[in-house]
Amino acid sequence: MSDLQLHYCDEHCVVVEKPAGILAVPGLTGGPDLASQVLDDFPDARIVHRLDQATSGLMLFARGAAMASAFGSLFETRAIDKRYEAIVWGAVAEAEGTLDAPLVRDWPNRPRQKVCYATGKASLTHYTRLAYLPERHATRVSLTPLTGRTHQLRVHLWHVGHPILGDALYGHAEALNAAPRLCLHAAELRFLHPVLATPLCFTSATPF
Repeated sequence: MSDLQLHYCDEHCVVVEKPAGILAVPGLTGGPDLASQVLDDFPDARIVHRLDQATSGLMLFARGAAMASAFGSLFETRAIDKRYEAIVWGAVAEAEGTLDAPLVRDWPNRPRQKVCYATGKASLTHYTRLAYLPERHATRVSLTPLTGRTHQLRVHLWHVGHPILGDALYGHAEALNAAPRLCLHAAELRFLHPVLATPLCFTSATPF
C-alpha cells in the first residue's frame, strides 16, 4: 500500500485526502499526482471530479467504469454535496450570501478564468462567514459550490474583493503573501451511496 490517507473504501468507491501542492491527475510537466497514487493501490479507480493543485482535501474516486458513470451522474445532477473552507482577504460583511457570477475561460491568460456576463456559464457559490481574523485582516469562510466551474470559488471570491490568501492566480500581492499556500480546503463530502443507498458524509480537518 502507498502512503494514501484513506477516508473510505469499498468495492464501489474510494475517498482519499489530497495534500496541497500535488496534481489531482497526471500533468504535462510531470510531478506527483494523486490519481497515480490511488491507481497503485486500486487499479480500477476512475477520476470523477478534481481539485486544483494548490487545494487540499477530500477527493472521491469511483471503482470501475459502471461506478464512474454512476458517480458522474450524481455530480452532474448536483446530488453530491461539497463544502470547502477558506481564509479570504479582508472583512466579509455579511454573515452569509450567494455569489452569482457567470464564468468563462480567460484564453489570453489561461489557465485563469474570468467573470463574463455575456458569454460565461452560470456559476453559484453559497458562503457562510465563520470568523473574522483581525490579526491577519482576513475572514474564515465556509463555501458550498452550487455549480462546478473551474476555479469557481477562487474567482468568485476575487470578484467580490476577497481573494483567497495564498492564491497565486487571483490574489493581489498582499493576499498572496499573507499565507504560504492557497488557503482552500475541501472539508466535507456528502452523498447517497449509489449502490448501498446509504447516506455517507466525510469530513477533513482544515489544515490552516
